[in-house]
Amino acid sequence: MSDGPTAFIAANTEIQTTRLLPEIRLHLASENMAIWRMSDEERSAAGVPLPYWAFAWAGGQALARYLLDHPAAVAGKRLLDIGAGSGLEAIAGAMAGARVLAADTDPFAAAATEMNAKLNGVRLEVTSHDPIGGMEQWDLVMVGDLFFEQPLADRLEAWLRELYRGGAEILIGDPRRTYLPRRGLEKLITYAVPTTSALEDSDLRNASVWRMVDV
Repeated sequence: MSDGPTAFIAANTEIQTTRLLPEIRLHLASENMAIWRMSDEERSAAGVPLPYWAFAWAGGQALARYLLDHPAAVAGKRLLDIGAGSGLEAIAGAMAGARVLAADTDPFAAAATEMNAKLNGVRLEVTSHDPIGGMEQWDLVMVGDLFFEQPLADRLEAWLRELYRGGAEILIGDPRRTYLPRRGLEKLITYAVPTTSALEDSDLRNASVWRMVDV
């Protein structure tokens, strides 16, 4: 992890918890902080992508809450978290006893995940390599809030189906974003997640945890 992302995150976030997950502290940026008001030009000059890692999205919160409330379902498993963002779900998985690899191609997200894992006293691995398309064996693969863009959603679902057919359990945290698959998912639980209309479309979103099943 380079000093650049680490220093930027430390300077542009505050340590916060969410109402749904008071057990986990994260480096986050409230909607009124400067990081969200940066223009595309300012972000480009600073070398900073859109800071998806600076907000606890609804689907990720639902997944994290589910893992903490059902540790027997994940303890001892090899867990891959795709699009880790802040690392919230990965940290919850580690707290529940899983052996976790958190993957995010954004180096700022990878840095945030490492910082947040250290903040919460958990050990996990972090990578900026894109695992989508790879066929490494995992006990559990989880995805939070990634079905917001069709090209990514199509590519992601096809790969998750391959992993599922190979024996992996697939868990998805999502508040029914536009490109969430409409078939082959079983709803496990739904949480009312406090959020913000400045970044989501409501101050409260119903986010569910879905398990992949046969189509």
